[in-house]
Amino acid sequence: MEGTRLILHAPGAPGLRLLGLGPGWIPSRGLFKLQRLLNQHAFWAQGRSIAELRRMLRGSAAVVSLWQGKRLVGFGRASSDGIYRAVLWDVVIPEDLQGKGLGRLLVEALMTSPELRDVERVYLMTTNSSGFYKQLGFEEVEGQRLMRRDR
Repeated sequence: MEGTRLILHAPGAPGLRLLGLGPGWIPSRGLFKLQRLLNQHAFWAQGRSIAELRRMLRGSAAVVSLWQGKRLVGFGRASSDGIYRAVLWDVVIPEDLQGKGLGRLLVEALMTSPELRDVERVYLMTTNSSGFYKQLGFEEVEGQRLMRRDR
């Protein structure tokens, strides 16, 4: 999409995490914009504090953000061992911008990042977007069960 700028952050996203940097290495209150994006467009990620977002970013192998001017319009991240397994997390595009190729751009940037490009298997969990991920080559896994343990 014209006027959209993709940033593939360094592992741990130090510029975004510590300085709130956006496009062009310009301070843009990026962490607050990320918090707002998640609160408004990701039911599973609402209420995360700035301190929690910093910790989350620090532990992320790959981080991608999408910007239109000073507006943060997309975000995604992944954790990985760099060779066998990776998991995509927090892939978010605002509803008013979905269907324009931004989600595809975001996921492809994560998948081709140096931290994920050689990984044998990439997982993700989704509640409402399985059709989108199927278009990108992901498959539902029969015989596996999602399990969790809450603190």
